Amino acid sequence: MDPFLQRKKRKLDDHEPSSFEAKYAELEEDSTELKLAILASLHPDLETETLLEALTSSDGSVEKASVSISPKDAVHGSPTKGLATPGIQSSLRFGTSYGQSSPGPATRSLTKKGKTLHLYSPEDIASHTPCSIIHNFLSPSLADELLSELMTESQTFTSASFKLFDNVVQSPHTYSFYVSSLDEANQQKQDYVYNGSYLNDVRQITPLMQRVSDLVKEAVNVEIKRRIQTHYPNGQKLQYQTPKQWQPNAAFVNRYAGAKQSVGFHSDQLTYLGPRAIIGSLSLGVAREFRVRKIVPKDNDSKSHDPVADASGQIAIHLPHNSLLTMHAEMQEEWKHCISPALTITPHPISGTSRINITYRWYRESFHPKYTPRCRCGLPCVLRSVQRKKENRGRYMWMCHAGFTPPTQAPKAGENRVKHGPTSEAKEKKDGDGSDGSGGGCSYFQWAEFDDDGEPEWMWSDKKKKNKKNRELPGDESRNNGTRNVIGKFDLK
Repeated sequence: MDPFLQRKKRKLDDHEPSSFEAKYAELEEDSTELKLAILASLHPDLETETLLEALTSSDGSVEKASVSISPKDAVHGSPTKGLATPGIQSSLRFGTSYGQSSPGPATRSLTKKGKTLHLYSPEDIASHTPCSIIHNFLSPSLADELLSELMTESQTFTSASFKLFDNVVQSPHTYSFYVSSLDEANQQKQDYVYNGSYLNDVRQITPLMQRVSDLVKEAVNVEIKRRIQTHYPNGQKLQYQTPKQWQPNAAFVNRYAGAKQSVGFHSDQLTYLGPRAIIGSLSLGVAREFRVRKIVPKDNDSKSHDPVADASGQIAIHLPHNSLLTMHAEMQEEWKHCISPALTITPHPISGTSRINITYRWYRESFHPKYTPRCRCGLPCVLRSVQRKKENRGRYMWMCHAGFTPPTQAPKAGENRVKHGPTSEAKEKKDGDGSDGSGGGCSYFQWAEFDDDGEPEWMWSDKKKKNKKNRELPGDESRNNGTRNVIGKFDLK
């Protein structure tokens, strides 16, 4: 696969270049955005405006700008010593391609409170974050064709509305939702709830999007296998992670039009994905920063402010055009992510100042809304993980969704739900995932239970009952004649 970035080497003067010049000479032809990112990693304490001013006054030279803003006692020393400072990007390794080996997890965190660690190379991203990246994922022609198609599609995208502290707010970007067929689109509009509301704009995936989806499926499954082998204890999948092949069957397509459009820190909804969900994210058009932040649990016994809870700094992953990011099984439960506003962006020849992002997801059949619990409001519950409280971290819960529902979009209670799974008394619960929604709803709550492969209780508990019944009826020939035990539409053989 082609390298991540193709660079022209700058013509050097006749004098012997310094080690700093040799390392950064090739950066001089890069975009302002990348140069600012390099300077930010070298000088994490300085504001972006200061870095931009230094870069401008240095005629775009990263070397000169860095020297001009370095402390006086460091100017005459070795310019490369600062590269080893903990908490900044000390290696700029570009070009790991799809199928190459990946390093194991980092032995220690390089993030610091209040600092942002900028990462570029696939090796560093895999080591320090719950993600892996493939640069130049599609052929250039296919990536451009898909971007052109989605730029046209995105002209009719809309922004989502949701309830935030009793106020109805709009998301700072636009999007649409795609599924495989028109039948699935109609089902989505009638049965599936997001942020407390039904989606009105659900579209059928285009042939070109389906072609790319097949490529994403293959690549992400390779990344999943590698992640398990190189990062997880004893080379085994995580508890509640499904052992089945990842099969994307739905996609949110987002458009970020301009430098200011963004999305704040959040974890993706698990309701239809199940625990330990994996998401493939394809970036097209303008390069933007994808920031991640590890969630540090709080100690309930501490009455004062716990500095440990805020000790984890941010990590910025730079997503250029035609890059595929895999968010692995530990991402949604243990980390939050965002697309932050950019100070400056370099326009793309096709999309201008816009970024298109496709997040491929696997909607698992066992989490169809006709099986998941409903609250006393009659609404489908949302599945959340406990992220903040130490004593319950790692557990999941079903909760009322009404607190997130804009008043004009409140869903009506369904009439034909097939009820599976455990029942429990609803009670008020404040041990959530740190989400910002509040107010409204019935405060319904019940703990979610899964087997080690992440299958919900109504699947394996009903199967267990079926097997027990078969054992009590030894004369029942259906156990041995090849017939399948089925609950609803699900094959449980």
